[in-house]
Amino acid sequence: MNNQPTLQIDRRAFVTRSVATLAAGLPIIGRAQSAPLKLGIISAATYAPTYNNPAAPRMPGSHHGTAFSTTFNGWDEEKAKQLKGTFVKSGRRLEGARVVKIWDTDKAAAHALADVCGIETVTDTPEQCCDGVDAVLIVDDGSGAQWKYAEHSLRKGVPTFCDKPLAMTAREAAAVAKLVRETKTRFMSASSLRFVPDIIKLRNELPQLGEVHLASAVCGNELVYYGIHALSMIYAVLGKGAVSAINVGKPGANIARLRFGDQRDVMLIVADKEKMRAGYQINLYGEKGWRSLTPDLKDLYAYLLEAFLDLVITGKESVPIEEEVEVIAALEAAKRSLDLGREVTLNEVIAGI
Repeated sequence: MNNQPTLQIDRRAFVTRSVATLAAGLPIIGRAQSAPLKLGIISAATYAPTYNNPAAPRMPGSHHGTAFSTTFNGWDEEKAKQLKGTFVKSGRRLEGARVVKIWDTDKAAAHALADVCGIETVTDTPEQCCDGVDAVLIVDDGSGAQWKYAEHSLRKGVPTFCDKPLAMTAREAAAVAKLVRETKTRFMSASSLRFVPDIIKLRNELPQLGEVHLASAVCGNELVYYGIHALSMIYAVLGKGAVSAINVGKPGANIARLRFGDQRDVMLIVADKEKMRAGYQINLYGEKGWRSLTPDLKDLYAYLLEAFLDLVITGKESVPIEEEVEVIAALEAAKRSLDLGREVTLNEVIAGI
């Protein structure tokens, strides 16, 4: 197994030190403990892009599922060579937690991934994957509906990470948010691009740019499913507050102006792979300076999962679910605008008008 040794630290001391370290503004993840947090991982071994093709067959392998599993557990190099389908080997390990349970609709694929990554238990149901663990990871499986697996863990009070996009519509996302607040369960859903060092650095450089009234973000592929990455960079750097969208592009080639009150407009450009290669870029145009950034995506999942472990341990919400609902509502408004040929408000989208 491709593992690194971990220091042995008492678990209670780990949590106490984590809280103190957080208060001091220092990184807390990466420290080891005698009893690592136990994680369940759901829908992690196969993938099918059914969000836009309901008939798509499930294929072995999962980009996010394997990346998350190897981030915590490492992998057996020889066994990995025999694994079918996509297998992402994380370039960075996180100590302090370990995946101990896995579930997937394809049990054989789940067993194969479990064998490569040393996951002890393959469960028969997603509900069983939430039992006896400290937290649950629900993986982007191509459906855009992975949020449905969150209901059980939320009602049980098990801290839950639900991969992007939280849902394909704002009303579905808002329903999850309502359950999160009703159950008071620790929950996180976010794009990994919110947490990469380049984006954090750009946010910290904002004072050098002065007021930013205009910005743009670009990425490839479908507007909601992948556009969430582009818009999440904007939210991570400039904050929330979108109120409406107007899309003047074409099907598969979106050019959407998102209005953030009276002070800021953001141009969102998202195009299918037939029209534009994949990638990510953010541009800020301030009163005192400009910045253009194509972020470095190295180890991006590790930064995302660090933020989730921080939530599990300390309760600190790096991305309140209400903000993630707003992101999805803004993307849905842009999508609806293209169909209707007019500006669409987020209030319309959330109300289901």
